[in-house]
This record gives sequence, structure tokens and C-alpha cells, in this order.
Amino acid sequence: MAETTYFPRRLILGGAMISGVLLALAVHMLGARYGLDLGGLWRSNAHEFMPAGAAIAWWLIATVGFSGGYFTATLMHSAASGQIPQRMRQFLIAVGVLLLAGAGQAASAPSPIPTISGVLAGLAALCLGAVMAFCGAHFSLRRA
Repeated sequence: MAETTYFPRRLILGGAMISGVLLALAVHMLGARYGLDLGGLWRSNAHEFMPAGAAIAWWLIATVGFSGGYFTATLMHSAASGQIPQRMRQFLIAVGVLLLAGAGQAASAPSPIPTISGVLAGLAALCLGAVMAFCGAHFSLRRA
């Protein structure tokens, strides 16, 4: 029987955070392409309530960042000990590549939002994704 090998927790935490942030940014780019504008909060009028697209975008980015960090940390922890079947690894790699390729294709098109607002929305998505990916990875490692 093979010995169980463990990666250092900081390595798993760092890898899970990077994965969660990349997934959150990919969802932000795909959402902006389909009208879920994160920057709608800064452009709203005083008479208008918060746009639903902006609220959905915030929650979607936070959810994907958290779950991306959580599941990546869980998968990295169990992959180090050889508990993930080869087919599952290949499936997860294919899904990640397709998601990031779709985000790259969406990012290469002209942006539907103004430049300054787009930059601020991208930075907000980056920070939100990083915080939520850290929380997800941290909770996963505390449980393991």
C-alpha cells in the first residue's frame, strides 16, 4: 500500500486561491459579455434602485470564487493522497480549460462597458474573488 503524501497547507492554499480568483475573473468576463454588469452600482441614478444585473454579478462572482477555492483545496488535498480517479482528474481539467478559454474569448471582444468603469469593475471582481477564494480554501483546509 502506498504511503499517504500531504502537500504543505500553504501550497494548497495558494493554489486554491489562484484557481478561485481565475474562475471568479472568468465568470466576471463572461457575465459582462452577457449583460451582468458589475459596474452598474457606480452608474445608477439617485432615483433608481440598485440594478438587478449588478447584484447578480456580485453574488455570482463571490459564489464562484468561494466554491472555486473550496473545491480546489479539497481536490488538491485528496489528489496528493491519490484519492481521485484518473477520469475525474481529466474531466476537471477539461472543464477548467473550457471555462478559461470561454473567458479569454469573451475578453478579446470589445467591452460593452466604458473603460474606467470596466477597470474599476475588474479590480473589484479581482479583490472580491481573492477574498472569497481565500475563505473557501481556508474553510476547506480547516475541515480536512
